[in-house]
Amino acid sequence: MEKSIKPLSGYLMVLVAIALIPAAAFSIATGSKIPAILSIIGFILILPGFFTLQPNKAMVLILFGAYKGTVKANGFFWVNPFMTKNKISLRVRNFENKPLKVNDKIGNPVMVGTIVVWQVEDTFKATFEVEDYENFIHLQSDAAVRKMAGKYPYDDFEAENAEITLRSGVEDVNHSLEAEISERLHHAGIKVIEARISHLAYSQEIASAMLQRQQATAIVAARRKIVDGAVGMVEMALEDLKIKGIIEFEEERKAAMVSNLMVVLCSDRSASPVLNVGTLNQ
Repeated sequence: MEKSIKPLSGYLMVLVAIALIPAAAFSIATGSKIPAILSIIGFILILPGFFTLQPNKAMVLILFGAYKGTVKANGFFWVNPFMTKNKISLRVRNFENKPLKVNDKIGNPVMVGTIVVWQVEDTFKATFEVEDYENFIHLQSDAAVRKMAGKYPYDDFEAENAEITLRSGVEDVNHSLEAEISERLHHAGIKVIEARISHLAYSQEIASAMLQRQQATAIVAARRKIVDGAVGMVEMALEDLKIKGIIEFEEERKAAMVSNLMVVLCSDRSASPVLNVGTLNQ
């Protein structure tokens, strides 16, 4: 459990160290060897105890293997010179994971890249619960991405009943990713501020096939809209001709006209007109 402590002021100990210098000189001058030696030893021992801390930095203090506390206040301090001092940054940091090949809920291989914003919250856990907390963050983030991706399909082409997909449910997916990473990094005293997907795409081996599928789906949707519009226009044309009495069609001729209009309206190329200089039956 993290324990905050406030060590002695470094400025006070600087005065003590400075005072030992003339004390040693005076002892040497008077022939007192023992006080002189003690003063010199004291001066040497005081020096390793000094350290400074900038804002949002912490110093973990260990004495002969025992955790003594963490200093979080910024300034100039002095502690027992035999203490081991490990400096840890409390500042907000972030990293971007390169796209990782994972499988979505359906089993399709996809590439997912993430950005994680984090900071050290508990210096005791970060120092003693894991061997290397920065490496731990990267490995656990990768594991969290794999687990999160397995919960959702990439899109709804193959999973039509899916309410949330990796492509469409950005907020929900990011929230799930953040919760998963936070749970894993809590054991290392790491606070996850934000986690989100920065890159999402099909894996290279299926990307071409999936692109063709998406293009085909878009073409089918466009054609369906064109056909619906063409049917409406043909229906309106036949109705206007009938109401205004311009021409009466036999069923066979009406079918031919409908066929011609549908070809003209649904074709992806401009129609080439053919002039009929004979009778209607030719």
